[in-house]
Amino acid sequence: MTKASDLFVKCLEAEGVTRIFGVPGEENADMLMSLENSSIEFVLTRHEQGAAFMAAVHGRLTGTVGVCLGTLGPGATNLMTGVADGNMDRAPLLVITGQGAITRQHKESHQVMDVVAMFRSVTKWSQAILSPDAIPEIVRKAVKLAVAEKPGAVHIELAEDVAKTETSAMPLAVVPVRRPAPDTVALDQAWELIAAAKRPLIIAGNGTIRTRASAALRAFCETTGIGALMTFMAKGALDRDDPRCLFTIGMGQRDFPMPMVEQSDLIITMGYDMVEYPPSSWNPKGDTKIVHIDFLPAEVDTHYIPEVEIVADLAAAISALEDRARGATLDFDFSAQEELRETMQGEFAAHAEEAGEGPITPQKAIADVRACLGPNDILLCGVGAHKMWVARQYQCHEPGTCIISNGFCSMGMPLPGAISAAISCPGRKVLGLAGDGDFLMNVQEMETARRLNSDITMMVWEDQAYGLIAWKQQQEFDQHTDMSFGNPDWIGLARSFGWEASNCTRAEDLKPQLSDALAHKGPSLIVVPIDYRENMKLTERLGELTVSL
Repeated sequence: MTKASDLFVKCLEAEGVTRIFGVPGEENADMLMSLENSSIEFVLTRHEQGAAFMAAVHGRLTGTVGVCLGTLGPGATNLMTGVADGNMDRAPLLVITGQGAITRQHKESHQVMDVVAMFRSVTKWSQAILSPDAIPEIVRKAVKLAVAEKPGAVHIELAEDVAKTETSAMPLAVVPVRRPAPDTVALDQAWELIAAAKRPLIIAGNGTIRTRASAALRAFCETTGIGALMTFMAKGALDRDDPRCLFTIGMGQRDFPMPMVEQSDLIITMGYDMVEYPPSSWNPKGDTKIVHIDFLPAEVDTHYIPEVEIVADLAAAISALEDRARGATLDFDFSAQEELRETMQGEFAAHAEEAGEGPITPQKAIADVRACLGPNDILLCGVGAHKMWVARQYQCHEPGTCIISNGFCSMGMPLPGAISAAISCPGRKVLGLAGDGDFLMNVQEMETARRLNSDITMMVWEDQAYGLIAWKQQQEFDQHTDMSFGNPDWIGLARSFGWEASNCTRAEDLKPQLSDALAHKGPSLIVVPIDYRENMKLTERLGELTVSL
């Protein structure tokens, strides 16, 4: 016979889980004792939200399930935002919570709430363990659902009295699941549309950086010459140096890629995810000819009605289309692609040599970040005005090298995310980029980083305001409400946690200071006063764009 909590941990080991992030409580004490005698590392965090962000980033970077743990009541509710973020950003994520004994769940009881029902709104599946014999099935089903396309969060609740009971059940075998092959008729219909097009264009979404799809996309683009625009979470699906890489689409306002979308006579979406960028933003009239290629059927949307849907393993579907392209005579007009690449490369270089005292422009800061990070190094970006600049200006060589929250769009991810990235991807430089409002939402994890001696650098863009909201209000109302706030003594804060720290107030000093921070072994902070006057300057420039590039 085996104690239920021991069986639970053995099932996690059988699933390949090596690490759990979390904050313990009384009601999951048995679980923690079982972990002590296992091969699984428990990473103690300072807040459950930080634990959920860490688990989600692990899932996004590795493609394997990330695991976080909290207790009942407030522990569970604290997990909620990070779990919702991971779920909508398509991270394979397993959430484990404790609960009060079953014998007291039917009545008013200390800290007891319906946690399973709460998590149903932000997960693919949420289930309480009512019998220890069901643990192997529940754990196997949870992990299987978490990693299945589209990946997401699942939740398991283990009550304190169930955790202590004994069972003779054993972990289940992990059997790989193969996704379906694409339908030949749909492939032929799609290829007929592609071959007949004059100005086809790919919109590559989050799905293209998973399950070998990036390699298939690169081969398809090379064979056909068709260029791809990438959503924020698809960065790196094509190498930034690939002549078919057309950089990023998804800004909340018109940008240089949009005229090309409007001129295209066929949009091929690959792994496109509406949670990032609604089709109404790029197909407002609903008359664009679309080929949909994804793991799942297209969402029903007035602005997204495909001519053909290929529902299958994404990499297999793209490769099957590439097979049809080899040797085919194609007559495409790529002049707009070349012009767009030239235009955007000019945008990226515009402030790269900026110098002088005072606030540094976002363009200069991003140019220096790109110069200091290698092709396989990892940038994690939070939510705020800085996200829009990273999305637009920072381009990648490889998939999984720029982690942006762009589904649920929660603030507070970069610091805990960076800690997780350093653990999951040792040997690669890790930079978290956050606004001052973003960074302070999980500032307590600075202690976790110091305790773990995380080899990370955090760059904070300081403007002492919720700058993105001010930017959006200014665009809509020609004014904005008071978004300002105060900040701590950054250097004093960092040093109190045992971090290295510096301020950068001269543009020409940013690259060497950032390089030094990245070279430092252990956690370091660099604070940059940012010139967000560039926000409205960009808005005014882009507002003058016409349909012609």
